[in-house]
Amino acid sequence: MSLKFGTSGLRGLSVDLEGSASAVYATAFAKHLIAAGLAKTGSPILIGRDFRASSPSIAQTCIGALTRAGFKPIDCGTVPTPALALHAMSLDAPALMITGSHIPADRNGIKFYRPDGEIDKQDETAIAAQAEKVEQELRDLTPGTAEDQSAKTAKLFYDRNIALLPEKALAGLKIGVYQHSTVARDLFVDVLSHYGADVVALGRSETFIPVDTEAVSDETLKLLKKWAYQQTLDAIVSADGDGDRPLLADENGTPLRGDLIGLITAGFLGAKAVVTPVTSNSGIEASGDFDVVRTKVGSPFVIAGMNDALAAGKDAVMGFEANGGLLTASTFTINGYSLSPLPTRDSFLPILAVLSLAAERKQTLSALAETYNLPVAAADRLENFAQEKSAALMAHLRASGDNLAGFLASVGKVQSTSDIDGLRVALTDGSTIHFRPSGNAPEMRCYVEAANEQDAETLLKKGLNLIRNFG
Repeated sequence: MSLKFGTSGLRGLSVDLEGSASAVYATAFAKHLIAAGLAKTGSPILIGRDFRASSPSIAQTCIGALTRAGFKPIDCGTVPTPALALHAMSLDAPALMITGSHIPADRNGIKFYRPDGEIDKQDETAIAAQAEKVEQELRDLTPGTAEDQSAKTAKLFYDRNIALLPEKALAGLKIGVYQHSTVARDLFVDVLSHYGADVVALGRSETFIPVDTEAVSDETLKLLKKWAYQQTLDAIVSADGDGDRPLLADENGTPLRGDLIGLITAGFLGAKAVVTPVTSNSGIEASGDFDVVRTKVGSPFVIAGMNDALAAGKDAVMGFEANGGLLTASTFTINGYSLSPLPTRDSFLPILAVLSLAAERKQTLSALAETYNLPVAAADRLENFAQEKSAALMAHLRASGDNLAGFLASVGKVQSTSDIDGLRVALTDGSTIHFRPSGNAPEMRCYVEAANEQDAETLLKKGLNLIRNFG
């Protein structure tokens, strides 16, 4: 099977996940919950899914397996992952989200949630070990049905988000919602309309479209720029397939970097401790009045960092990833509302934070972004890049300084390196290039920082070409 745990959940080819594999991993998760004392037989367990063609059948197979394992499944329908997690935490219940997030439509995955939030790396290891045992004995793959609480799940999340800003906080803004196939598409319209924005629905699709908010495709960029011009929009909002990573474009259709969105939201919340991966912009430390902790890429690592901060006695703890997904570990008071912790990626809070600041300052999003004066960052990925080739490249670069220097000779001289996650290289001209294999897909990512946009784009193209031509 192609299945493996990556930066956030189990991922693999849809044809591998449909049928026995989904039943195996759902059963393994149930056994782990009981063995670890995280849930008891008869407990509720929530199931959500995205709009991929394979997601309904995978969800039904999981519901059947969880029922036979002694749990009481609840069907939450097609809802954003943070909405599912919020509902599950309100019930002190575990959950599964059937989603491949931003990866291509022929792939899918499962995200697992304990009653207190996302599973961690230790949970992943335990579930994988249980799966090996279950696979040998599982024979019943009968799909199941469950009580439908999709409306309740959506309403809980809607109520949380309409409490964050003052009434009519976005009045006067004309905001496009790129709906494509994200499960967040209708809630975005409802929440933004509640705050008085003039909302224009755009690009709704009944077939699944993979949208990566960290490496926005040329096709998506063209759509955003066209809509921004034709509709005279102040902003365009969207998210990835399961609605946990924000996409926010300015009045020109240019997306704001996810780490900038996270930085702005840290100020909006009044955060005192911020946890973010090494791939987030290097200018973050100097841009806010908070402590910064750097981690490997992936929400489990960010959550572990937030938990460490809490254990060290810090308060007002939050985290974000370079893709813009925002997590909270502390309770924050916003607009008189007590915002409970939600330690899983959320696209709604960061989008509302940035839009409200722009409205308050009466600035365009492009002007607001410029005030932060971060190094110019860019990122992209090579798809269908075999994981074996990624591993060979990283082994070659790590083998010796001469290998690394030779590989990068056409882009600059090496000043220093960081090996927290992938290989991040500071060059003597002040720019940075970072190579990182995807944790759950045949993709190789490249991240760069430079003094200006032209230099960043040039460095990114050179970096991708170096990867492409390796070997």
